[in-house]
This record gives sequence, C-alpha cells and structure tokens, in this order.
Amino acid sequence: MTVEVLFFASLADSTGAPRDRIEIPDGADVAALWSRLVERYPALETTGFRPLVACDMEYAAWDASLDGVREVAFLPPVSGG
Repeated sequence: MTVEVLFFASLADSTGAPRDRIEIPDGADVAALWSRLVERYPALETTGFRPLVACDMEYAAWDASLDGVREVAFLPPVSGG
C-alpha cells in the first residue's frame, strides 16, 4: 500500500522535502514506516528526537497499524510557553 508522508520543520530539512509517497507492506505500523524512511533519508536518524506522529490527522502511537491510513505526518517535539 502507498501512504503520503508529511514532514514538518526540521524533519523537512532533513529530507529535503516536505512530503513523500512511500510503498509499505500491508500490516505495517508507524515504526516500520519510520524505519523505511530512515533507509531513504539517513539524516532522519540524527535528529536527536523521536517525532510525534499523526495518521490521517489524528495523533497516533508508534505501534499503530497503518492499514487503511492514507496520510502520515511526522512532527518535531513542540515546546514553548
């Protein structure tokens, strides 16, 4: 299955693009997708943080199944006051 992947802020800088489309096997979870992305974009591994994840615009866990998901967004940690 193919998913649209969105990268925000420093993650987009690490990939050189704000979005990508990637083929993943049926039954894959967010962690498997991230592993595939790190293979494609090794700079993601050196960001120093674990991104937040949203699947079809809802926050998701790293072990969430991607079955039926069309879009996955990776966001850097948010802070501020």
